[in-house]
Amino acid sequence: MKVMPRSLFKFLLGILFFLGISHLTSSCLQFRMSSSEAEIFFKEQTFQPVIKSYKIDDRTINYAQVGRDSLPTVIFLHGSPGGWGAFAGFMRNEQLLQQVYMVSVDRPGYGYSNYGDPIPDLQNQCQLLKPILEETKHTPNILVGHSLGGPIAARLAMDYPDLVQGIILVAPSIDPALERGEWYRYLARGPLAKMLLPGSFWSTNEEIFSLKEELEKMLPLWSKISIPVIVIQGEDDALVPKENAYFAQRMVNPNLLRLQLEPDVNHFIPWNQPHLINQAIFDLVKDQPQAISGY
Repeated sequence: MKVMPRSLFKFLLGILFFLGISHLTSSCLQFRMSSSEAEIFFKEQTFQPVIKSYKIDDRTINYAQVGRDSLPTVIFLHGSPGGWGAFAGFMRNEQLLQQVYMVSVDRPGYGYSNYGDPIPDLQNQCQLLKPILEETKHTPNILVGHSLGGPIAARLAMDYPDLVQGIILVAPSIDPALERGEWYRYLARGPLAKMLLPGSFWSTNEEIFSLKEELEKMLPLWSKISIPVIVIQGEDDALVPKENAYFAQRMVNPNLLRLQLEPDVNHFIPWNQPHLINQAIFDLVKDQPQAISGY
């Protein structure tokens, strides 16, 4: 009896995996929040979000805003997969709304920003997001990036230092040495996978496939960050190793960095431990503008 070659076995296993994912796919796996869904979610809230979009060439950027735009601005950047609705719970938090204006973005390739058509090049992605920073430049801009949104937040601070006054990195994928080239990511780039997978998963795979190279490009730019940085990392994170937090410790000026390693906390901090992010926001915006100028 002939034994199936290992490479063929892995290929077939990958096909079965993606067929299974496809079978389980529903609209919820698109990670998109429509205007009608937002209306229901924010029903009876003091502030209702305003959903807006703009176009640059053939790209559309969709985002939601809520609160009083005279307050310091917090801009949320979701991970992969995700959408602006990942931070909807924060955007109806009355305590936050008393102190900050909030913006949450569908990053390119997610939500209603050219769903399924990502931009793995982080510099190019940040160029598309720059108009949001410019729209709120009359106030301090604080960026909150979760998971793959973390390097986006960092890159925005590197590329547009005059438009960013503080960043909060939540379980961020920022150390290129920790990025693994899993075999199935190559499989997931094929035409069959693109046909079967929801667009959010396709976008995720494309971003992660290129992430190591993109993070390596950022290595000489970390020294440009001259604003307060808070890193929140769960010690039980099975998706993003906690060593990413130690990378931030090596790359960011210690006078600007606050590192929070949280025991018994996993990757899903925005949903399981939102108070950690809330407190980080409060700490950055208190006593404006003094808090933003440094610790």
